[in-house]
Amino acid sequence: MEFNKLELLIIRALKLNTNSNKKNSFYNKFLNLRNKVLNIQKNSLDQPSDAPSNNKKRNLDQPDNPNQKEPGKARKIIWSFIIIILVLGVLALIILSGFSFSATSLNAASFTENGTSSFKITTNTNQTRTIGGAPSTIYQRDSTLYVIYIENSFSGYYYSAIITDISVSNNTASVGNGSNTTGGSTSNLQKGLQIANLLVDGSGNVYKNKDNNGSTTSGTTTFSLNSNLTSAMKLQGWSSNQSMSLPTSYSFYTAASLVLSILPFILLIGIIYYSMRKMGQAGGGQDNVFSIGKSQAKLAKSTVLFSDVAGIEEEKEELIEIVDYLKRPDRYAAMGARVPKGVILYGPPGTGKTLLAKAVAGEAKVPFFQVSGSAFEDMLVGVGAKRVRDLFNKAVKSAPAIIFIDEIDSVGSKRGKFETTAGSLADQTLNQLLAEMDGFNTKTGVIVMAATNRLDVLDDALLRPGRFDRHIQVNLPDIKERVAILKIHSRNKNISETVDLEDIARRTPGFSGAQLENVLNEATLLAVRRNKKSIYTEELDEAIDRVIAGPAKKTRVISLEEKRQIAFHEAGHAIVGMYTKGSEVVEKITIIPRGQAAGYTLSVPEIQELSIQKKSDLLGMVAGLLGGRASEEINFGKEFISTGAANDLYKATNIVRAMVTQFGMSPNVGLAQYYPSEGTVNPYQSKNFSESTSQLIDKEIERIFKERYEYAYKIIKEHNKEVELIVESLLLLETIVKPQIDFIHKYKQLPKEALEKKKELEEKKKAEDLIRKAKKESEASSKEEKEMDVEKKVQKPSASSTEPTSKPKKAPSKESSSDKKK
Repeated sequence: MEFNKLELLIIRALKLNTNSNKKNSFYNKFLNLRNKVLNIQKNSLDQPSDAPSNNKKRNLDQPDNPNQKEPGKARKIIWSFIIIILVLGVLALIILSGFSFSATSLNAASFTENGTSSFKITTNTNQTRTIGGAPSTIYQRDSTLYVIYIENSFSGYYYSAIITDISVSNNTASVGNGSNTTGGSTSNLQKGLQIANLLVDGSGNVYKNKDNNGSTTSGTTTFSLNSNLTSAMKLQGWSSNQSMSLPTSYSFYTAASLVLSILPFILLIGIIYYSMRKMGQAGGGQDNVFSIGKSQAKLAKSTVLFSDVAGIEEEKEELIEIVDYLKRPDRYAAMGARVPKGVILYGPPGTGKTLLAKAVAGEAKVPFFQVSGSAFEDMLVGVGAKRVRDLFNKAVKSAPAIIFIDEIDSVGSKRGKFETTAGSLADQTLNQLLAEMDGFNTKTGVIVMAATNRLDVLDDALLRPGRFDRHIQVNLPDIKERVAILKIHSRNKNISETVDLEDIARRTPGFSGAQLENVLNEATLLAVRRNKKSIYTEELDEAIDRVIAGPAKKTRVISLEEKRQIAFHEAGHAIVGMYTKGSEVVEKITIIPRGQAAGYTLSVPEIQELSIQKKSDLLGMVAGLLGGRASEEINFGKEFISTGAANDLYKATNIVRAMVTQFGMSPNVGLAQYYPSEGTVNPYQSKNFSESTSQLIDKEIERIFKERYEYAYKIIKEHNKEVELIVESLLLLETIVKPQIDFIHKYKQLPKEALEKKKELEEKKKAEDLIRKAKKESEASSKEEKEMDVEKKVQKPSASSTEPTSKPKKAPSKESSSDKKK
């Protein structure tokens, strides 16, 4: 047993500080504790913890504690509290300060003072105050005398007094009782009188105090009113025997008026702040425009595991290895292995690329940053590159971490395709992404995952090793994978035991995982709508039709003649497919309109999921698509063909054009490829072949179409009896499936279900004919009875004569009247 230095020091301390009786017991306890610690460490290495070690730097913007409030929310709360306090303070100032007086159209007053410029003010309570040169205003309006003193013009503090009951006689003003005030209390009046150096005696006379000791002097100092002045008067710098007249306008500001004057500017600043904040949110959901360059990545918390993903086992194994590296990096470092820096998932839509990323987030137990490729660009220049830097800075602080970019083709497209301003801005974002993934700082512990269904448009520098080392293709599931996907999605659904999921998987070739999940969901909704406790095959069949062509339009009114033409069209597809070698197997034919289709024929490959297709297979598909038009021409004539073949011709044209220009299957055109296999044609790029070659391609396409149409026409002409049987079955049942189609093909007669339906309709018709006949007979008998009644009334009644007579009635006799009474 080996000990490290710290453990040896602990053992030595135990030996020194413990007597001989307790040494062994302490030593044994220490060994037990040490073994427990070693076991815990060993288990933690074998089964790593869910979260990264504490010595790693954590992302400050994403707190570990879910209950902890985000800094952004706390900042919003603080700002809201500050704004509320400011608003309340402004309202308090307005209420407490009051408003300024307006000195307009007033009779001015002037003082005549015999004294010094500094004088005492004394109230009737013998309170004194000495002021000098203080600006004051006294003015009169109506029968009210206003006295205002401004102590500090900057801060706007002032005292005011309102004195009423002024009597003017011989240019002398006298007032009534000082307590008789308007607009203020008595205390305010006394304060205003005090500061304006005015006194009111018991008789209501206004005095100017000049006594230095503060006592009231005898005699009266009066106001001299000058009616010629029309504004207020300002008293300042008084001197002996001096009367002062003031300008014709005078105004001052209080605290409230100052607040009111700056209030519009405050509102303007608030509107600007609000607009900038909205701009920031519109540009990327940030609090304001200054944080528009921050990354939009979210720290994903997924509950999806690899056990919830079915049908893509090989793809899962590639990602399980990356998750294992994030959990136990030492295991790979010991072998000298380098983990892939980037993994890109590509394939058709709905195949499970994003689902795999969610499973990685659920299994890795490391910070998982999820962002869409379109979230980098914005209306401002340089925002995309800045957001890329911010995203990787966050990921590096939280390393080991995973960045997942969904739909990366929106930000990683090839550079230099279109020389536009938008293209140059996108190139800046891509260049920053390339630098972050494999620049000078390569040992960051960050793995980048991405998903796209357009791998062909991505830049080559982005796909090279060192950036996206692994390219994982997620294809459409085959029949076994479809069964596994159906089992996964049917775990929480009440599906009947009679349902065969393998049969459902066989009838859904080319369906993605998302479409299969939608089939089960639609079937569940149909079962609930029909008040069923379980999901049966009927609901699944209807759900498949809904996913392929949309819901059935049962209320759509279609004439019998139109139904017949639709039935002949669909029967033509089926018959050509059954008699063409290598063609697909017909599973279902229906004339129930769905979506834009008046009817459709469901065919599946005889051999499920071929990895390659032969020329004979493609030619058979073209013939089957042209069978509908050929059947219409044979049974209705060239002048009565319909538009129902539009989608068939579109598909057939794409197949034939690909055979000629991409697959090299035309002996006349040759092996050269004139269009890329991916089908991504630059509309601004000229053709890479001559005009004569273009004409040759068109002629070859026309030749193949003509051969395939003649082949389909010949098959339908030879087997038109089967076509008519299929049409009759469709008119009776509206939908026929593979067993019924095979029965018609083998025995050349109607299937059992069609015969039963036909018999039922015949019996119903007979019953309707009998009802109609009985109704006519009853109407005829009732008509005869009415005629007989009329004849009886017309006949002349006679007691002696037994012969009926048709002579007109004469005047009634006594006998006839008695007979009439009888």
